[in-house]
Amino acid sequence: MVAVEKTCSCFGHSDVDITNDLIERTRAEIEKAVEDGVRIFMFGGRSRFDDLCYDLVTEKKNANPQLNIKRVFCFALDKQRRKPPSWFIKKEYEALECPTKDFDYWYTSIYYRNIAMIDQSDLILFWVEQRENSGAYKTYLYAVKKHKNIVNLFV
Repeated sequence: MVAVEKTCSCFGHSDVDITNDLIERTRAEIEKAVEDGVRIFMFGGRSRFDDLCYDLVTEKKNANPQLNIKRVFCFALDKQRRKPPSWFIKKEYEALECPTKDFDYWYTSIYYRNIAMIDQSDLILFWVEQRENSGAYKTYLYAVKKHKNIVNLFV
């Protein structure tokens, strides 16, 4: 019997203060996720928390290459460009995905990209506080509604 690889998505506000405490708590959650069978980590790349998670997953991947950890960058298509966004910084991802259809507005496409990532995930790592006009918070509420396994490192 082949084990199914579990998936984890990472989301946070763009203005996260990266402290030593946050780094250590996030590292511990990534360790737990890997111990629980997570091998696919998905990133949207729009926040400092995404960057932190990417760096810590990369650290884990490099220390344990036998685990075959995959880092996936998920972008929202711009209907006019049909390519990754101009702000995309090429890192060492094992895959690039666009898990959504075209939408007329860039912000809308990001929200639906986030929903698609949540739907595919067994675990979601968040750094999110209650901010009514925040895309990260709206994504968090969707994950709660879907009864997903959530770790919010904001608290």
